[in-house]
Amino acid sequence: MMIHPWDAADDDEAVEFVRANQFGQLIAAGRDRDVPVVVPTQFLLADDRTILLHLARPNPIWPAVAENPAVLLSVAGDWSYVPGAWKVLPGEGDPRLGVPTTYYAAVQLVCHAEVVTDAEGKLDILRAQLAALEPEGAPADPAEHARRLPGILGLRLTVRKIAGKFKYGGNVDEAHRRYVADRLAERGGPGDAAARRHLLRRLGG
Repeated sequence: MMIHPWDAADDDEAVEFVRANQFGQLIAAGRDRDVPVVVPTQFLLADDRTILLHLARPNPIWPAVAENPAVLLSVAGDWSYVPGAWKVLPGEGDPRLGVPTTYYAAVQLVCHAEVVTDAEGKLDILRAQLAALEPEGAPADPAEHARRLPGILGLRLTVRKIAGKFKYGGNVDEAHRRYVADRLAERGGPGDAAARRHLLRRLGG
């Protein structure tokens, strides 16, 4: 992922985004494959360096992980299209000549994958995920579905490297960014509020 200095995130900012968006693309390159295996999946960020998830046993990712336990978890979101006209301040020039762009956040985590095959280990992962996702007291303990456990495998990912990109106009001055923030608030389309929050947060308010 190309990251310009003005878009770069430190590890804390990147991890906080992942914590708020615990769904992504798990990518396993394997060895000598034409293309990697890419699996969209829910996951749990158990701590800043540990990710837990489970997948069905027939999932095509398992052979690739067995070949090479180095995997990539990619999380992206909070994107919003910025029309070219928004990049030109009133009275500054011809709005038709503004250069459009897309704002977005993206974090890529290089991880070491450990496959969890034992029943108790899989139950621990399921309990942790349910505790984070389900309303208090809603689900039965996963052990109640013990007969289904052979149909899944768990994954414990240890984060080795974090790359975060927050592309929210950091290459232009404050006046231009605040102008775009106002336009995002006016439009109020999908993703606009989240993009605006990132833009203003990175401006310092």
